[in-house]
Amino acid sequence: MDARRPTSSLWTDSLGRVAVRSAQLLLVLALVACAVLALRQLKLVVIPVLIAAIIAAAVSPVVRFLRNRGLPAALATWAALLTGLGTLGLVLWLVGRGIRNEWDELRDSAEAGLDELQTYLAEGPIAIDEAQISAARDQARELLGSEAVQSGAVAGASAAIEVVAGLLLGVVVLFFLLKDGRKIYAFFVQPLGPAHQERAWRIGDRSVAVLGGYVRGTAIVALVDAVVIGVALVILGVPLALPLATIVFLGAFIPLIGATLAGVLAILVALVANGPVTALIVLAVVVAVNQLEGDLLAPVVIGKALALHPLAILLALTAGTIIAGIVGALLSVPIAAVAWAVVKEWRGTTDDDEPARPRRLGRRGASRGRPAEVRPPDVRPAEARPTTTD
Repeated sequence: MDARRPTSSLWTDSLGRVAVRSAQLLLVLALVACAVLALRQLKLVVIPVLIAAIIAAAVSPVVRFLRNRGLPAALATWAALLTGLGTLGLVLWLVGRGIRNEWDELRDSAEAGLDELQTYLAEGPIAIDEAQISAARDQARELLGSEAVQSGAVAGASAAIEVVAGLLLGVVVLFFLLKDGRKIYAFFVQPLGPAHQERAWRIGDRSVAVLGGYVRGTAIVALVDAVVIGVALVILGVPLALPLATIVFLGAFIPLIGATLAGVLAILVALVANGPVTALIVLAVVVAVNQLEGDLLAPVVIGKALALHPLAILLALTAGTIIAGIVGALLSVPIAAVAWAVVKEWRGTTDDDEPARPRRLGRRGASRGRPAEVRPPDVRPAEARPTTTD
C-alpha cells in the first residue's frame, strides 16, 4: 500500500464502506438490546400501557359514537369502560361457576382415567412393574412438596400481586387514553416541525386503525371459534363446556397456535371425561374450526388490518414469547403490525400500492404497448438544423 495514501481514504474504498456499515449496524443492535432490557425492567408499567393502548384503539369507535350522540367525553368514556368491565366480570363469574359445579365430576373422571392408565401400563404390552409406578408416584409427591415448588408458589403469589397492580394501572391508563387520547398524542407531537407533525399524525391515525381493526377482527374470529366448539362440547356432554369455550376465545388472540392449544385442552378433557370416541369427535370439530378460521374468517375479517406474511407473524410470535412469555405472545403480533404500518406510512405507501407491470411488446412497437421512442434533444445551432415543411 502506498505510504503517501491518506488515512481517510481507507474508509472510502469497498472494505471501508462495509466496515462503516457494520459498525452502524452493531450500534443499532446495541441500542435495540438496551431498549429491550430497559423495557423488561419496567414491564410492570410497559405491559399495562401497551395493553391499554391496544384496547383503547379497539374501543375508541364506541366512545366516539357516544360523544357524537351528545354525551360528554368523561361520561362516554365511563359508559364504555364500565360496560366492558361489567361484561368481563360476568364472563369470569360464569366460568368460575361452571368450574365449581363440574369440578368434582371432572376430578372423578380424571382419577378413573389415571387408574385405567395405570392398569394398562401394568398389564398391557409395556408391562411396567407396579413397584415402578408406585416409585414414580412417590417421586411426584416429593417434587410437589419440595422447596423449589414452594419457592415457586411464593414467586407465583408475588407475580399475582404484580398482575393485580398492573390491572389497576391498565384500567386507569385505558380511561385516560379513551378520554384524552388525541390530546396526549398531540402533546408528544408538538415539538416536531410542521412537516413532521403532519407525518406523525398520519402515522398515529394509521396505527390506531391497524390496532383497532386487528383487535376487533380477532375478537370476531375468536367468538366464532368459541361458539362452534362450545356448542359441540355441550351437545357431546363434555364437562366444563363454558370454561373451555372461554379458553378457546382467549387463545384465539395468540395467532397460529393459541386456538390449537385451547382445542387440545378441550380434547384432553373430552378424553378423560367421555372416552376416546367423544375425544375424536371433538378433534374433528377443532380441526374443522381451524380450517374455517385459516381459510375464510381470518383472511376476510383481519387480513386487511394485519397485512403481514405468516412467516413474519411466526417470527414475531417467537420473538415475543422469548422476550416476555405469554404476554409477549399476545402483544408481539399487533406490535409488529403497527410497526409495519408505520414503516409504510413513513415511506408514503399503502396496501393498495402495486408495482408497475411491464407491458408486452408487439412487433409494431408503440401500437402494441411499447412506449414511443424518446430521442435526445437536438443541440446543434439553429442554422445547422434541417428545415421541415408541413
